[in-house]
Amino acid sequence: MAKKQKTQEVEVPVVETPIVETPKPKVKVEPKKPTWEIKDRLYYLKNGQTPLSYIIKSSDIYHFDEEKGYERELKYTKNQKTVFVDEMKGDQRLEHVVFRNGALFVPKNKTVLQKLLSLYHPLRDKLFYEYKPSEEASVQIDQLEMQADAILAARNMDLSTAEAVMRVELGSKVSKMSSAELKRDLLVFATRNPSLLLELAEDENVHLRNFGIKAVEFGILKISNDQRTFLWGSNDRKLMNVPFEEHPYSALAAWFKTDEGMEIYANIEKQLK
Repeated sequence: MAKKQKTQEVEVPVVETPIVETPKPKVKVEPKKPTWEIKDRLYYLKNGQTPLSYIIKSSDIYHFDEEKGYERELKYTKNQKTVFVDEMKGDQRLEHVVFRNGALFVPKNKTVLQKLLSLYHPLRDKLFYEYKPSEEASVQIDQLEMQADAILAARNMDLSTAEAVMRVELGSKVSKMSSAELKRDLLVFATRNPSLLLELAEDENVHLRNFGIKAVEFGILKISNDQRTFLWGSNDRKLMNVPFEEHPYSALAAWFKTDEGMEIYANIEKQLK
């Protein structure tokens, strides 16, 4: 009888698959920009005030700290490195903050005072402000562009609109002006008060107010001595009452848009031609 051969079991080695970690992208860390620029700063009292000397409060004032959620007392001193009283150490020697002829120059080494005036003082931008040339240049650019727009609008304005706009500025004097005088004064007005000219040029009621004033000047309409009632010039028949505290010609312009007012407007327009 043949002997059975033993089958040998061969162990197959287990090969572990290495885990390859995906490298994480490197996050570029941007250097933090300084929150306070070290430089000389200049401050002015608002509204062009120029007293010989003006002392602003430098103690018993408070700033609401949004991060901490409460008001913190402020004080400007000679010997402390902060304006926050709760951060001060030792004695506190109070220092006055004085504007001379409406201005205060603070050199760059006095950052504590600068921060008080520029960041924390409750009267900043109310009583005084920091002079910032770049911001002032931006404001001046806006003003000059508005002035240019107003001058262009004035140049392209027809005489009827020009009369309506300038009547707001000059009143009944407009009726006696030549077209050249009217155009000249319109351009001067555009230079001096560009925002008002642009506002009036786009105001749909300015023509109606001018129309009403002309109707009164020509005697087609009358306005009572108390400026509260408009009447027909021919028979004193009442047309409308002016609402309380409203300008009479603004009220008349609004009334011209009503059904009754539109009929009266058409009637007056025929008489003015």
